[in-house]
Amino acid sequence: MPRIPGARGRLVDLPVAGRKRVLLAAPRGYCAGVDRAVIAVEKALQRYGAPVYVRKQIVHNIHVVTELESQGAIFVDEVDEVPEGAHIVFSAHGVSPAVVNAASDRGLQAIDATCPLVTKVHREAVRFARDDFEILLIGHGGHEEVEGTAGEAPDHVTVVNSPDEADTVVVKDPNKVVWLSQTTLSVDETMDTVRRLRERFPNLQDPPSDDICYATQNRQVAIKKVAQDADLVIVVGSANSSNSVRLVEVALEYGAKAAYRVDYSSEIQQEWLEGVETVGVTSGASVPEVLVQEVLADLAGAGYADVAEVKTAEEDLMFSLPKELRQDIAGRRDDRALGGRNRS
Repeated sequence: MPRIPGARGRLVDLPVAGRKRVLLAAPRGYCAGVDRAVIAVEKALQRYGAPVYVRKQIVHNIHVVTELESQGAIFVDEVDEVPEGAHIVFSAHGVSPAVVNAASDRGLQAIDATCPLVTKVHREAVRFARDDFEILLIGHGGHEEVEGTAGEAPDHVTVVNSPDEADTVVVKDPNKVVWLSQTTLSVDETMDTVRRLRERFPNLQDPPSDDICYATQNRQVAIKKVAQDADLVIVVGSANSSNSVRLVEVALEYGAKAAYRVDYSSEIQQEWLEGVETVGVTSGASVPEVLVQEVLADLAGAGYADVAEVKTAEEDLMFSLPKELRQDIAGRRDDRALGGRNRS
């Protein structure tokens, strides 16, 4: 495993008026879809040998990507960068049919590690497009997940990037419109967008089930509870991780006096801790627990050794691995055929 950037003893134990403590949010970190995707790359490397190619980052976390690169994974932006006939893994965020077809045209041996919850949204998009609905896809344009979902029905999808865009989006038939969403959004912001859309389009239909994934919701609920008692919240996660960025925003909205996102504990700044009694800690759904433990170790060195876990939900969901990886070379069912180890 690559070394995690850090420096023990770097943070100073400064006096504060009250008792120093850490409130550790749970659930946090890896969700079932992320765990499944990471295991898929690891097992593909074991099964087929290096290199195994991965389109885009398998999950949005710099440490995970670096670790997999050290094992022989090669990350590419598009399938035309992959040698013909090679193995390629599609990331947890999903891909459009155009990408699947492009891989097939190159004779690539594709392993689809798309999160099953994202696949569900893809199927919804296909079904509503077949029924000639206009689909308002709430999400961030340019995000891999949004590109993949929109690619399922490009002539029927309009991306709505924010609540404000709900006030200006134009539809052909306001009586035949439905909303879907990116799975990793802020629950509150998504519902605000839906509310504003419905004010303009009273007949707006809802998806058959909530598109925002259970893990995104659970991590937001947990940090809401932590934030109300926190002087500072530290969210472990990468800048391109939508759900990690949302956790910072949610923490500030629900009472944290300050909140910052870090990839590694070494990024924590001493000045953040000045006058801070209570530090809240959480991590995005693509973050391995080892990175959180590094943060806790650094905080303990600064006097924040009292750690209390704030648990708001239990998670035990597991997903089967892609079908190509459920058995070993001899045809026996593999003992890691599921992804979704509980990390909270």
